[in-house]
Amino acid sequence: MNWQEISGNWVHIPPRTRGIIHFLGGAFLAAAPQVTYRWLLEQLSLQGYAIIATPFVSNFDHGAIASDILDRFEWCVEQLRLSGKLPQRYLPIYGIGHSMGCKLHLLIGSLFDVDRAGNILISYNNYPARRSIPFLELVEQLPTAWGGQLPTAFSVEFTPSPEETNQIIAREYQIKRNLIVKFKDDTLDQTLLLFPVMKERFPDLVSMLTIPGNHLTPLSQDPGWKSGTEFSAFDAIAQWVRQEMYREPVRLKDEILRWLNPIPSIRPLG
Repeated sequence: MNWQEISGNWVHIPPRTRGIIHFLGGAFLAAAPQVTYRWLLEQLSLQGYAIIATPFVSNFDHGAIASDILDRFEWCVEQLRLSGKLPQRYLPIYGIGHSMGCKLHLLIGSLFDVDRAGNILISYNNYPARRSIPFLELVEQLPTAWGGQLPTAFSVEFTPSPEETNQIIAREYQIKRNLIVKFKDDTLDQTLLLFPVMKERFPDLVSMLTIPGNHLTPLSQDPGWKSGTEFSAFDAIAQWVRQEMYREPVRLKDEILRWLNPIPSIRPLG
């Protein structure tokens, strides 16, 4: 099936569903996740996972964003079950987040009573507002026109702040099984700060994986090269380039699927 917009979510459902993935993208990328993360999400759907990607617009109140996302997701699941597009039987729900989407999944799993079989957190990012929003950092570097102090109008921080978020996770996070993914060339990643907090919470059920790639690897798209009626030298080069381009996102996809379904002989149920 094609992507459908349902209750403020973008949905992609396979013919035979083995589980549900609730996907949240990064800031400024999550407004159209069915476009920006299309290849990765459709690859997961091909393996039997119903994808519900909830778009959001970033603002300073991350707690309110998390609450709104959860409301829309739960209403979407209910609508899909009532319409028969999802079976009435139990389906495990997994959260997958990229960058800011990780923080939102962590807040959802800490502040609300949710049923999750596990979360996958990719390229975790929890920077303060002045680091996340270049304009605020630029204002701080201006000459001391305000006596060296940042104007009150610009003295803003995310709610909860990075420090408060870590405290909330350490006290309240309820999702026991977690995979934290870090890319080798990701300069925005803060996984090394998150991992010990998570490991302290659930020592035996939190794992970290470092793989080749960078912060934009989950956004890789298929260029759609197709061979002509006769396989030419150009087709061979194009095929090689495509294979090299997709080495890192394919590794990410394979690792996600391995974690979701560690017993690959289990096939999707009807």
